[in-house]
Amino acid sequence: MRGKFITIEGVEGSGKTTQIQYIARYLTEKNIPHIITREPGGTALGRKIRELLLNPTYPVVPEAEILLYLADRAQHVGEKIIPHLDKGVWVISDRYFDSTLAYQGYGRGFDLNLLKSFIAFATKGLIPDLTILIDLPPAVGLSRVKSRGEYDRLERETVEFHQRVREGFLQLAKDQRFRVVDGRKNPEEIFLEIKGFLEGLNG
Repeated sequence: MRGKFITIEGVEGSGKTTQIQYIARYLTEKNIPHIITREPGGTALGRKIRELLLNPTYPVVPEAEILLYLADRAQHVGEKIIPHLDKGVWVISDRYFDSTLAYQGYGRGFDLNLLKSFIAFATKGLIPDLTILIDLPPAVGLSRVKSRGEYDRLERETVEFHQRVREGFLQLAKDQRFRVVDGRKNPEEIFLEIKGFLEGLNG
């Protein structure tokens, strides 16, 4: 049986990492084989690309930014995601192509249809079984990020940019594979909702 592919999306500081830890614990308790991965940086090549993308000392023009994310994703899908799904392993990814549509499409203003064609090529058409959007006002998320230390290159973008990203995610979340949770709730409450989504997927 093919594994399930679940992606977690949200603005900076939305609490994705915490919820992924809860999800991993839940799947372990249920004896469901799984891996946790992320974009960018889910492969050895991807980790090098991540350094280039998020390091604020490297200037990256928007077109190059898109192509670097797509290169990371193509490697991720081909090397890691599809092989694990084919073995019956569930794959939980911190970000996937919806982040490209939200950040580079809605945030930077690139044509969504053009991005979707690039994404289809990079992903071999692989679509998640379930996408969980942890929705949060950007100002709240960025204040959380600030408390962790220095901002990376994307986190240094304006609040207006991050607001466009949030609005983009909410537009994308009209797709039936999405489930939206309120990131302002405490982590335990959020996971109770997510657990319900997982049980529905596993049923």
